Amino acid sequence: MSVRTGAAGPAWTGLRCVRCRGLAPVADDLYVCPECGANTLVEYDLDRVRRGWSRSALAADPDPTMWRYLPLLPVRERLEGPPVGGTPLVPAPRLGRELGLEQPLLLKDDGRNPSGSLKCRASAVALRRAQETGRTLVTGASTGNAASATAVLAAAPGIRTRIFVPKTAPRAKIAQLLTFGAEVLAVDGTYDQAFDLCLEATRRFGWYNRNTGFNPYTREGKKTVAFEICEQLGWQVPDLVVVPVGDGNILSGVWKGFVEFQRLGFTDRTPRLLAVQAEGSAAVVSAAAGDGVIRPVSGETVADSISVSLPRDGEAAVRALRDSGGFGVTVPDAEILAAIGELARGAGVFAEPAAAATWAGLKQAARRGLLDPAWRVVALVTGNGLKDVAAAMKAAGEPRVIPPDPSVLDTLFPDG
Repeated sequence: MSVRTGAAGPAWTGLRCVRCRGLAPVADDLYVCPECGANTLVEYDLDRVRRGWSRSALAADPDPTMWRYLPLLPVRERLEGPPVGGTPLVPAPRLGRELGLEQPLLLKDDGRNPSGSLKCRASAVALRRAQETGRTLVTGASTGNAASATAVLAAAPGIRTRIFVPKTAPRAKIAQLLTFGAEVLAVDGTYDQAFDLCLEATRRFGWYNRNTGFNPYTREGKKTVAFEICEQLGWQVPDLVVVPVGDGNILSGVWKGFVEFQRLGFTDRTPRLLAVQAEGSAAVVSAAAGDGVIRPVSGETVADSISVSLPRDGEAAVRALRDSGGFGVTVPDAEILAAIGELARGAGVFAEPAAAATWAGLKQAARRGLLDPAWRVVALVTGNGLKDVAAAMKAAGEPRVIPPDPSVLDTLFPDG
């Protein structure tokens, strides 16, 4: 029987703690480890999945969205609403040559998702999980992208959303939240404070919590970007995958996706990961390079989507980076802002600051001699530049203002 649907039910088997490695049963109100309080990973019966699913079955599946991977997702059915996933790999040969790569750099442009960010993948799974457990109200804390993804995808199925954001979140992201019907609570504080307030509301009122680095099902959505990369490259795994990192959940999700496809026998290896963080928000990179312990940092950076003082999925992220044989780099805000225009002009991809950080990080890695010219490299572009127009304008500058007088043209352009 196929594991996609049917009486046998889904293939997940439990929640594995990232710290103590205990296995807890899947339960409606269980997010973190009941023994030590650490984050958890959804585990599957991969032997069962393998018996009912194959690369040929995927090739025959006409669904181009992330729901083609339903056998390895912790829900029974897809979420009603706009399509999520199926985003393109954009060749960037000019940028690849600048790095000294022998193959074109590839950009996985997840800014094409409905809300303009990769986090639609996470919200889609979390929202469907909420529905399947009988919840009608979903809450979450976010610097903007996770929140807007949740609001955008909750609208069509009619799920209520109550979102906590720092009041400094970019206006474009706040506009998405309000337009799609979310109740927005702008916290006069940091993302970390908004996160803690949201957790307290969950404890008091029993709302379904979508928080990244708390709800294990968000990681399950994010891992589908790795599945797509494998398929899009004809099952040839890249040598290096570049991930912008804030709370660490995308990094741990990407790694989980590559590992699961390898264990299924769909691929024969896994890639190295390159974690890129802003200098002021580099808790994961610092921990991976040191003793592995996550310690709070300032979190100050122009890249709001990766601005985190205490990464909520830091333990899993450090483990993923080390297990992949990968490495991390940090980049200053000035290089992140410069990377917005460089990606746009060099590859035709408009990225918000956190997404542009991957290009800034790749240049940093190249300068340090960390890239093998023979590697095939895929960089995640996790959010569209329209998500933070103020940052794009800060990087690009303002237009020249001229009077509506034809005579000014000869003055401006004497040589035509």
